[in-house]
Amino acid sequence: RPPRMLAQFASTSTRTFLRVASSQKRLTSRPTKLTRFSPNPRPPTRNFITKMSSTLGKTGTPGNTAVADVSETGAFVRKEAGFRNRIEKGGAFPPESGRYHVYVSLACPWACRVVSTIGLKGLGDHVSWSAVHPTWQKTKPLDESDTHAGWAFVEAGTALSSPSGCGSFSGPVYDSDPIHSGEIKFVRDLYEKVGAPEGTRFTVPVLWDKKNGTIVSNESSEIMRDLNDAFDDVLAGADTKDIDLYPPALQSEIDSLNAWIYEGVNNGVYKSGFAVSQGAYETAVTELFACLDRIDDILGKKRYIAGDQLTEADVRLFPTLVRFDPVYIVYFKCAKKALREYKNIPGYIRDVYQTPGIKPSVNFWHIKTHYFTSHPVLNANAIVPIASEWDIEEPHGRDGEYPR
Repeated sequence: RPPRMLAQFASTSTRTFLRVASSQKRLTSRPTKLTRFSPNPRPPTRNFITKMSSTLGKTGTPGNTAVADVSETGAFVRKEAGFRNRIEKGGAFPPESGRYHVYVSLACPWACRVVSTIGLKGLGDHVSWSAVHPTWQKTKPLDESDTHAGWAFVEAGTALSSPSGCGSFSGPVYDSDPIHSGEIKFVRDLYEKVGAPEGTRFTVPVLWDKKNGTIVSNESSEIMRDLNDAFDDVLAGADTKDIDLYPPALQSEIDSLNAWIYEGVNNGVYKSGFAVSQGAYETAVTELFACLDRIDDILGKKRYIAGDQLTEADVRLFPTLVRFDPVYIVYFKCAKKALREYKNIPGYIRDVYQTPGIKPSVNFWHIKTHYFTSHPVLNANAIVPIASEWDIEEPHGRDGEYPR
């Protein structure tokens, strides 16, 4: 279909569907003369939400992606990662320098926490990583019945349009797959190469074993844990060997923080943005800002979220916070309050960002381009907004005594 037709078709958003359903419900109580607009008016049911999301998955929203993972009540429900092998001595995937490669998107907060861990631990010479183009593409372009769109490998500098054919987007830090000599065009191809079961979400990060040609893991939290200590012998003599992002004395505190921050913040922005009912959205966004208020309070008492040293909990929290004002306020309707309005969070974002090893994981062109160009149902014409600038390099002012 011509790009304009696709864009026009995709512009029928979730809000439009819900508005139509709401109008039908109101018409049932109006005078008979108005029933010509809806000869058989019926109020929406739970099945309406399910059918609606299914329809969108085949039209405006790329099919079989996380965008379509909503419950009968319209709430976003994230699927668990399907590959959960671990890197460990004596195991099927032992720590070996040069054996592993991580496929990431610099737009994806889950993937970028892994990039940050590689940087913090100084593992760049031992575990390589590469980034995809930020704009999703149709992954079976010759199959009209397959509506999936996802991460694509293209040569550096190549411009891509949105899945609905809008715009032209090129920028820095992406390239074709460095391992498979042109065989792999999409992250989906990696999953299908290893026989991923039907229903798998073709997500990043992907920890790839170059020796056996297979996926080790696509669960970012477990990849982080393995990178934190499994390669310490490989790092013998390096200054970063002794960096421990999961120190024994703080493990209980880190685990507790991770639990509510994941549910309310890391996943909370997605529960707000991908919700397809008002009730589900309000529940998610209310929890999100309650958690952000709690975080700001903690950061008035401690330099980092778990204490006086940077830990895994910070590496997991930071990618969501650094995306919040540039993207989530507008795109995911998290507009109750900008993070720049908080007392302690802005300095904390700068503090973590300016930590050696973190900066390679932050690329605002990738971040904004992905979100605003990849989901036609949320932004039909792939318009990337111009936002106010915020100097993340400004002194953070977080050193000193606590509490404040």
